[in-house]
Amino acid sequence: MKRSNTQRQGYRNDTTVLEAEHRQQTIIGMLTVAIIAVLLVVCGVALYRSISANRSVTENAPQSEQAAYDALRKVKAKPSLADDQGGILISKNGYGSKVDGVPTVGMYLEPLCPGCALVSRTLDPTITSMLDAGQINLDLHFMTFQDYKSSDEYSTRAFNAAVTIAQQDPNPDHLLGYLMNIYREDFQPGELGEYHSVTDDQLKRQALDAGVDEDTAAKAFNGQYRYRAWLKAADGYTILRPELYAPGRNGFSTPTVTINGRRWQMDGNDLKDSFLTAVGLDENEIGDPATKPKN
Repeated sequence: MKRSNTQRQGYRNDTTVLEAEHRQQTIIGMLTVAIIAVLLVVCGVALYRSISANRSVTENAPQSEQAAYDALRKVKAKPSLADDQGGILISKNGYGSKVDGVPTVGMYLEPLCPGCALVSRTLDPTITSMLDAGQINLDLHFMTFQDYKSSDEYSTRAFNAAVTIAQQDPNPDHLLGYLMNIYREDFQPGELGEYHSVTDDQLKRQALDAGVDEDTAAKAFNGQYRYRAWLKAADGYTILRPELYAPGRNGFSTPTVTINGRRWQMDGNDLKDSFLTAVGLDENEIGDPATKPKN
């Protein structure tokens, strides 16, 4: 059957349209693949940098406790409030002034650690009341060795800010409030595949909400990470301290809590009651300045 000129022209037009649509779909597909490839490269670079930074704490760290201790002491930019083991002491008298005759509670925390968040949510109100009453001293150790579980050095950013706040703001309540805020269930990000990026502005908001003034918050989140090297050196030393290892384990983990230098074996069934028993205080004695812990 012979086609008319009109039929042949219509067929050519249809073919041209189909070819144009095919070319358009091909171009869109190529652009989509290219965009995905670029995103994968960017994410890969960010993850590689984070893992590389974290590996520097372990692979390039001194292999002995003494060497790690020496390395920590040699860091140039370190907080003046910190002792030679990387702890920052808080009491009812403020920073660095211990109350005599009461237990010193050491807390080794990591921003991404779910167990640390559980300890914070369970014990922080009790610890704050005991601090205010002069019933305990608090020795904070800021760990950042889980940076590799985020894509943007979350642990370093969060705790570099914590150290800066301690250095710049004389009221420890503001630091403690910031820590409680970043451990809130509706704020703490997940780990590894469940991690969602947290910006410095979001962290800064937690500091401001805790009472940190704008100038201090600006210094804490200026992107310079002044205490990064010190934090990593503290990681390197702390993870080699065998007195901090859980019984039966040959390594350090968070959360770790000590009472007068001895590791507290937490009771996961009732953290608060277990803690009060360990320090020697009854529930109704919490926050009473006239009552000192028995242990």
